[in-house]
Amino acid sequence: VLVLTKPIGTGTLMAAHARLRTKGRWIDAALASMQISPREAATCLRAHGATACTDVTGFGLLGHALEMAQASGAGVVLHLASIPLLDGALEMAQAGILSSLQPANIRLRRAIANQPEAAAHPVYPLVFDPQTAGGLLASVPATQAQACVAALRECGYAHATVIGEVVAASSPEAPVHLLT
Repeated sequence: VLVLTKPIGTGTLMAAHARLRTKGRWIDAALASMQISPREAATCLRAHGATACTDVTGFGLLGHALEMAQASGAGVVLHLASIPLLDGALEMAQAGILSSLQPANIRLRRAIANQPEAAAHPVYPLVFDPQTAGGLLASVPATQAQACVAALRECGYAHATVIGEVVAASSPEAPVHLLT
């Protein structure tokens, strides 16, 4: 399964902040999230049998999940409703406020096998959101997932959760499915 250690939305929130559209508590929470080191998460993921791992940064969640899929010759399924979001990120994305780097990441939509139906989901724009000091995305054996998430949360990664799974690639050009 795929485990994400931190919520996403920093790019959108910082873009909204530049436009004076955020709430102070949203920015405080985003900054607090960005300050959490991935060091303990990496140790925890390794202890629970992670077979692949990447940090989620400028290419957004989708870009980094795609990198993992392509490198392993596998496909990935991301459950949009399971992706943890920073407070305010969804609201700002729905208001059309997105990072200036977002358009470069949106070009990766060609890798989504079910792009037309996924695009209607409210979280869809945020999978392209470039992150600053984002979390780790790791593949962990399904048998270890529950224990891994519990251990991550004990280490301070309060939003760590399973957001999808690794599957056989349906197509090398479009190895990602976004479930709504």
